[in-house]
Amino acid sequence: MFARGAAIVLVQPQWGQVRNMATLKDITRRLKSIKNIQKITKSMKMVSAAKYARAERELKPARVYGTGALSLYEKAEIKAPEDKKKHLLIGVSSDRGLCGAIHTSIAKTLKNEITNLSNAGKEVMVVGVGDKIRGLLQRTHGNYFLLTFKEVGRRPPSFGDASAIALELLNSGYEFDEGSVIYNRFRSVISYKTDEKPIFSFETVAGSESLSIYDDIDADVLRNYQEFTLANILYYSLKESTTSEQSARMTAMDNASKNASEMIDKLTLTFNRTRQAVITKELIEIISGAAALD
Repeated sequence: MFARGAAIVLVQPQWGQVRNMATLKDITRRLKSIKNIQKITKSMKMVSAAKYARAERELKPARVYGTGALSLYEKAEIKAPEDKKKHLLIGVSSDRGLCGAIHTSIAKTLKNEITNLSNAGKEVMVVGVGDKIRGLLQRTHGNYFLLTFKEVGRRPPSFGDASAIALELLNSGYEFDEGSVIYNRFRSVISYKTDEKPIFSFETVAGSESLSIYDDIDADVLRNYQEFTLANILYYSLKESTTSEQSARMTAMDNASKNASEMIDKLTLTFNRTRQAVITKELIEIISGAAALD
């Protein structure tokens, strides 16, 4: 009986030691993992900062395309008649994530617009620029999609990209009456706003009563201008969205790096306390054993 009792007393500290050592190994493994993640987030922040600086430089001249493209619509006060039912929504996003609520804000606005227009009795179709929009809306609003475009956001957008999207849309065969381009408008490094720009079909522009203030506009000239305007608005929206995305990703990665630093500090403190507890326990066992021998 005494032999069994002695065996139990000797084994119990080993159980506790093994349990504590496993805890130290777990903390060490987690510390290493978080430090690796922090290296990645810091690297992504630096890359996003460089891309943001370039996007911001290219945004100022691109804004001229957006304001100039809408000048005819504003001067002629072009509006779609009330009996026109076909409405097109173009959501401008990208294929990449880790940038906060950039994509969800566009998806939320699209959902609200689809609901409001459908309740008003209009036929709504959606064009998704960027794979993230398709992923967010596919399950609930997949039947509204007319076209989707991928490979957006990997490189800085160009006017050729906007022209390709506009040409694909015009060749799709869908004849809309009016529509909106929904995008994120850049305001500052830490701020952006979801905005929209109107677009109109050739028939809507040609049938406007206020268009008579211009002397003579040939039908071919007006059609070419309408197609060019669509490409301009898309180009402007892509530039605004890209700048907003890079600034949001830079901010998100900075916050992630700070959170990783806080977790590392807490885990380091926990590791030191656990290690100190293990050392103290081992010292107590050694002293107790020496005292028992005496």
